[in-house]
Amino acid sequence: MTAKAAVRAVAWAAAITAVEAEEAAAKARLVGIFRDIFCNPFRPVAINSIWLTSNVTTLAQAAYEERILPSGQLDPARLAILSDALEEAGCDHADMLSHLRSPGPHVRGCWAVDLLLGKE
Repeated sequence: MTAKAAVRAVAWAAAITAVEAEEAAAKARLVGIFRDIFCNPFRPVAINSIWLTSNVTTLAQAAYEERILPSGQLDPARLAILSDALEEAGCDHADMLSHLRSPGPHVRGCWAVDLLLGKE
Protein backbone atom coordinates (compact mmCIF):
# COMPACT_ATOMS: atom_id res chain seq x y z
CA MET A 1 0.00 0.00 0.00
CA THR A 2 1.35 3.38 -0.93
CA ALA A 3 1.51 6.26 1.51
CA LYS A 4 -1.21 8.07 -0.43
CA ALA A 5 -3.49 5.01 -0.24
CA ALA A 6 -2.80 4.69 3.48
CA VAL A 7 -3.74 8.33 4.06
CA ARG A 8 -6.97 7.82 2.09
CA ALA A 9 -7.76 4.69 4.11
CA VAL A 10 -7.26 6.53 7.38
CA ALA A 11 -9.38 9.47 6.18
CA TRP A 12 -12.11 7.06 5.06
CA ALA A 13 -12.08 5.29 8.43
CA ALA A 14 -12.27 8.64 10.25
CA ALA A 15 -15.22 9.73 8.09
CA ILE A 16 -17.05 6.48 8.77
CA THR A 17 -16.39 6.84 12.49
CA ALA A 18 -17.73 10.42 12.44
CA VAL A 19 -20.89 9.35 10.61
CA GLU A 20 -21.41 6.47 13.03
CA ALA A 21 -20.96 8.86 15.97
CA GLU A 22 -23.54 11.26 14.49
CA GLU A 23 -25.97 8.39 13.94
CA ALA A 24 -25.49 7.17 17.51
CA ALA A 25 -26.11 10.68 18.87
CA ALA A 26 -29.26 11.03 16.74
CA LYS A 27 -30.54 7.66 17.97
CA ALA A 28 -29.86 8.68 21.58
CA ARG A 29 -31.87 11.91 21.09
CA LEU A 30 -34.77 9.96 19.60
CA VAL A 31 -34.71 7.43 22.43
CA GLY A 32 -34.83 10.30 24.93
CA ILE A 33 -37.85 11.82 23.21
CA PHE A 34 -39.52 8.40 22.96
CA ARG A 35 -39.07 7.88 26.71
CA ASP A 36 -40.51 11.32 27.36
CA ILE A 37 -43.66 10.71 25.35
CA PHE A 38 -44.36 7.10 26.32
CA CYS A 39 -44.21 5.98 29.92
CA ASN A 40 -43.03 2.48 30.79
CA PRO A 41 -45.90 0.15 29.77
CA PHE A 42 -44.78 -2.33 32.42
CA ARG A 43 -45.19 0.27 35.17
CA PRO A 44 -48.45 2.09 34.46
CA VAL A 45 -49.17 5.24 36.42
CA ALA A 46 -52.61 5.93 37.80
CA ILE A 47 -53.31 9.48 38.91
CA ASN A 48 -54.64 9.88 42.41
CA SER A 49 -57.13 12.75 42.40
CA ILE A 50 -55.62 14.00 45.67
CA TRP A 51 -52.48 14.95 43.72
CA LEU A 52 -54.41 17.28 41.43
CA THR A 53 -54.32 20.33 43.62
CA SER A 54 -54.82 23.74 42.06
CA ASN A 55 -51.09 24.35 42.48
CA VAL A 56 -50.17 21.12 40.64
CA THR A 57 -52.56 21.72 37.75
CA THR A 58 -51.49 25.36 37.41
CA LEU A 59 -47.81 24.37 37.35
CA ALA A 60 -48.47 21.54 34.88
CA GLN A 61 -50.37 23.88 32.55
CA ALA A 62 -47.61 26.50 32.77
CA ALA A 63 -44.94 23.88 32.03
CA TYR A 64 -46.96 22.74 29.03
CA GLU A 65 -47.55 26.22 27.62
CA GLU A 66 -44.30 28.03 28.50
CA ARG A 67 -41.74 26.10 26.49
CA ILE A 68 -38.12 26.98 25.79
CA LEU A 69 -37.80 28.52 22.35
CA PRO A 70 -36.71 27.83 19.68
CA SER A 71 -36.43 24.14 20.63
CA GLY A 72 -39.98 23.94 22.02
CA GLN A 73 -38.82 21.72 24.88
CA LEU A 74 -40.41 21.94 28.29
CA ASP A 75 -38.37 23.80 30.89
CA PRO A 76 -36.65 21.32 33.26
CA ALA A 77 -36.74 23.91 36.07
CA ARG A 78 -40.54 24.20 35.79
CA LEU A 79 -40.85 20.42 35.76
CA ALA A 80 -38.69 20.12 38.88
CA ILE A 81 -40.96 22.62 40.66
CA LEU A 82 -43.98 20.63 39.43
CA SER A 83 -42.41 17.48 40.85
CA ASP A 84 -41.92 19.15 44.22
CA ALA A 85 -45.56 20.32 44.22
CA LEU A 86 -46.71 16.80 43.37
CA GLU A 87 -44.68 15.39 46.23
CA GLU A 88 -46.17 17.97 48.60
CA ALA A 89 -49.64 16.90 47.38
CA GLY A 90 -48.87 13.34 48.46
CA CYS A 91 -47.54 11.80 45.25
CA ASP A 92 -45.09 9.03 46.02
CA HIS A 93 -44.88 7.52 42.53
CA ALA A 94 -41.12 7.27 42.02
CA ASP A 95 -41.28 6.94 38.21
CA MET A 96 -43.34 10.10 37.80
CA LEU A 97 -41.31 12.16 40.25
CA SER A 98 -37.96 11.03 38.83
CA HIS A 99 -39.15 11.57 35.26
CA LEU A 100 -40.17 15.14 36.00
CA ARG A 101 -36.82 15.76 37.72
CA SER A 102 -34.78 14.22 34.91
CA PRO A 103 -32.86 16.51 32.54
CA GLY A 104 -34.94 15.34 29.60
CA PRO A 105 -35.39 16.14 26.86
CA HIS A 106 -39.01 16.92 27.69
CA VAL A 107 -41.31 17.82 24.82
CA ARG A 108 -44.98 18.59 24.34
CA GLY A 109 -46.56 15.20 24.80
CA CYS A 110 -44.48 14.41 27.91
CA TRP A 111 -46.41 11.52 29.45
CA ALA A 112 -46.25 12.85 33.01
CA VAL A 113 -47.48 16.36 32.18
CA ASP A 114 -50.16 15.03 29.83
CA LEU A 115 -51.35 12.62 32.50
CA LEU A 116 -51.66 15.44 35.04
CA LEU A 117 -53.55 17.59 32.53
CA GLY A 118 -55.88 14.77 31.49
CA LYS A 119 -54.63 14.79 27.89
CA GLU A 120 -54.75 11.62 25.83
